[in-house]
Amino acid sequence: FFSLQGHVVRNWKVRWFVLLQDKLLYYKIEGGKKEPSPKGRILLDGCTITCPCLEYENRPLLIKLKTKTNTDYFLECCSREERDSWALDITGAIHAGHPVQVQELHRMKNSFKLLENISLHNIVERMYDSSTGIKLTRNLDQGNRYKETFTGSALVDWLISNSFAVSRFEAVTLASMLMDENFIRPVGVRSTEATRSSDPSEKFLDDSTALYMFAETSKKNTSSKEEVHFNISELSGTIVKQGFLVKQGHKRKNWKVRKFVLRADPAFLHYYDPTKEDNKPVGGFSLRGCLVSALEDNGVPAGVKGNVQGNLFKIITKNDIHYYIQASSKAERVQWIEAIKPLT
Repeated sequence: FFSLQGHVVRNWKVRWFVLLQDKLLYYKIEGGKKEPSPKGRILLDGCTITCPCLEYENRPLLIKLKTKTNTDYFLECCSREERDSWALDITGAIHAGHPVQVQELHRMKNSFKLLENISLHNIVERMYDSSTGIKLTRNLDQGNRYKETFTGSALVDWLISNSFAVSRFEAVTLASMLMDENFIRPVGVRSTEATRSSDPSEKFLDDSTALYMFAETSKKNTSSKEEVHFNISELSGTIVKQGFLVKQGHKRKNWKVRKFVLRADPAFLHYYDPTKEDNKPVGGFSLRGCLVSALEDNGVPAGVKGNVQGNLFKIITKNDIHYYIQASSKAERVQWIEAIKPLT
């Protein structure tokens, strides 16, 4: 699944993507099933790919494809790992007729060669730019809220998109140098603990939960008044797993694709409408006392409406609310159940 931006109406819609040798096909999901005929296709011959694509501030996990006829497609993934894996596979398909370029792509992913004569001062100056610099946001860590911070993965994305680095490994090394020269500093438990690592390459984390800030603004941003006092502490847990699943509604019993995010400490499962611009859950529940189980694929179980394609599982909350959820494969269903069970 990806969220795909429409061309006529610029809204976001969830589509099931299939990568073939020379094209990407995408399908609608109706009634919990993938439609038999594709809704559209993206021809990869002559395509250029941009990853990470930072054109939408509140959607950091985008891949941008520009076709030979200059049509832009924006595809949003669920995680950085999924985005980078798809980007690599799509790039491989684009260059399938050019094996040397594919070899170079894999070599670049696993090797590092710092750009010559690079200026750290120049990088920091660009980072401060109000329009093209790194976006500073409020972030939560261990119950503390920090102003004007950025995540490790956001900085890695920014360094690559601004051509200061060509791979994530190279960007992490650059970021470590910025930290060693006291241009940026870690904030919060995750990133601070990483700096104690004896391995220089592990001091900076390419991670969406590791926080950093400009060194000169750090003192005024970590006051004790930054304690968080709101009732959405359930969203502060560590993200264990996230991805697209199909969920049956409670009232209309219709099936809709939702982005699910599983968190621990505290253990909650939230789901989001990927077509909405705001990044707020449309539902969620505590996993304490829940029961989770797979449903047999032979026939439609009681409580399930519609001719679904299978790979169903059920979560029953301690308040006896039943959630029916559909994965895209048996393997994915097993992964979700195994991730949820220890948190109940």
